[in-house]
Amino acid sequence: MGLPRAGLWLKRLWVLLQVALQVAVGKVLLTLFPDRVKQHIVAMNQKNPHFSYDNWVPTLYSTQYFWFVLKVHWQRLEDTTKRGGLAPNSPVVRLSGQRCNIWDFMQGQEADASLGVLGMGGLLGVGGVGGKRLIEDFSSIADFLIIYIEEAHASDGWAFKNNVVIRNHRNLQDRLRAARLLLDRSPPCPVVVDSMENRSSQLYAALPDRLYVLQARRILYKGKPGPWNYHPEEVRAVLEKLHS
Repeated sequence: MGLPRAGLWLKRLWVLLQVALQVAVGKVLLTLFPDRVKQHIVAMNQKNPHFSYDNWVPTLYSTQYFWFVLKVHWQRLEDTTKRGGLAPNSPVVRLSGQRCNIWDFMQGQEADASLGVLGMGGLLGVGGVGGKRLIEDFSSIADFLIIYIEEAHASDGWAFKNNVVIRNHRNLQDRLRAARLLLDRSPPCPVVVDSMENRSSQLYAALPDRLYVLQARRILYKGKPGPWNYHPEEVRAVLEKLHS
């Protein structure tokens, strides 16, 4: 077991160097060519209108940015989920405080059912499973579940301007309190939170957000990590194929 662990740490070191270089080069480019960088970022933002240039660029390549991006890439090194593989039955917590697992929300033990699972670091979770229209269109064949995970942009971390002020969760009550804000959007599906050990986030490599479709407890669709590669329309296409 020592060699694989040593290999992981070597990969982490390599990733650390890559992220450090990215931040250093990014700072230089942002200083020397601010207009060109802005043009590039505005083009990227068209893929995800929730992020505006003025809100998040002031913290781009900051120390908080470095640590968050490093954390995300380190997490992905341990991603073992793959299409066709068994979906991790990670522990989650209902907003009532009751502890359960992801499989508890699927239709029977061996049912030919799909479960849309969202790992979410912020309060865009309702839209994360494609919005109410997607849930309403396919609720007859699929179970949808929103999993609220650790905050991607906590107010005491890599914070954005004009974002909801939520500090990093220090205990389960903090996480439950933040997740209850999702109820203001009246999501038509259950909302749960990740454990404080962040097991769902880790096992599904969910940071900052990610989509999955599960069928008979196996991974039918694994979305790419957000925000730029976060595509609920791909979930719709998968469900339409199942429903045809």
